[in-house]
Amino acid sequence: MLHSPRLETVLMVETTLRKTGLVTVAELKRRLPRKVMHATLLRILDYLQQSGKVVIGTKGVLWVFTPREELERLARRGTEL
Repeated sequence: MLHSPRLETVLMVETTLRKTGLVTVAELKRRLPRKVMHATLLRILDYLQQSGKVVIGTKGVLWVFTPREELERLARRGTEL
């Protein structure tokens, strides 16, 4: 049976990634406010990648999601998307 991470843990990882630039998985684990099992963190990162919020490459993990409010602000300024 697979373990599913709690929403609180997913949000904690999202918040940490948003504040950080390109970061390795090991560095991300160190920056998290609470300890997270490695398998759980990998499952969360897999979900975030599938949902288009992060990009995982050979050098690490990068937050790429742009919130809707920011997109609307860019559209109001006339920035072409």
